[in-house]
Amino acid sequence: MKAAAFAYHRPDTVSEAVQMLGEFGDDAKILAGGQSLVPMLAMRLTYFENLIDISRIDELKNIERHDDELVVAAGTPHSLVGMDDEVAESVPLLTLSTPYIGHFQIRTRGTLGGAIAHADPAAEYAAVALALDATMEATSSRGRRHIPAAEFFTGLWETSLAPDEVLTAVRFPVWGGRSGFAVEEFARRHGDFAIAGATVAVQLDGDDRVARCGIGLLGLGSTPLRGTAAEVAVVGQAAHAATAEEVGRLAMSGLSDIPADLQGSADYRSRVGAAMVTRAWAAAIRQAQTSEAEAIHA
Repeated sequence: MKAAAFAYHRPDTVSEAVQMLGEFGDDAKILAGGQSLVPMLAMRLTYFENLIDISRIDELKNIERHDDELVVAAGTPHSLVGMDDEVAESVPLLTLSTPYIGHFQIRTRGTLGGAIAHADPAAEYAAVALALDATMEATSSRGRRHIPAAEFFTGLWETSLAPDEVLTAVRFPVWGGRSGFAVEEFARRHGDFAIAGATVAVQLDGDDRVARCGIGLLGLGSTPLRGTAAEVAVVGQAAHAATAEEVGRLAMSGLSDIPADLQGSADYRSRVGAAMVTRAWAAAIRQAQTSEAEAIHA
């Protein structure tokens, strides 16, 4: 199939892009890397009269560290995020999750902002943003506003962005100290959407207790999710007060709309999800416990 006819626009600045969005309203859609939108248009799963291509706006391609925050401009390609030394140092979960995104051709064209704004429940960067309590920067002709990740994903392929807003950057908190990070996911083939997966961040205090943690879940609902029950259970407790298997089981508790499809039943996805959290939690805890010793001997 081919996409239905549409008008193509290519602004040179964010200001021009938001002006076009304000003019066209619901009849317009932002085109970033196009790795998700273009196939949907080609299969006529969606349609817009106007496509606004922001892929050549230079101000949307940047990575900067500001104190305890890493700001990634929305048009930054996956491949650059995955190779950037500042990202690896400041937000290791982004570096760890990048190889799971499709194939290298997709990572070359696809963008961090495009993946997050598309709001696929199996998207790795979306789960990272949730786990780390990232903040989305949205820009419109009215100015900029900041949206917590917990309020950003509202439904399948739906976000809290207004029709005239562009996602221009994502602000990721930098976790220091004794922190550990891990990503685990299971797919039928490399590059396929994950049946289930987990992104885990954990920070330990000087007494080996969990000071904070974030567990992002993918493929287990209509939106990316948090393993809230597991997070509540472990914060303030000794690192090994709960086994990794218990953390995996707790992360699945309270999930009410686990999808069932040709890839497997809801029960199967839940069991896979628990296993992915178990593996990621164990790896993150190990890294957090060894990070201090490595720093001392460095």
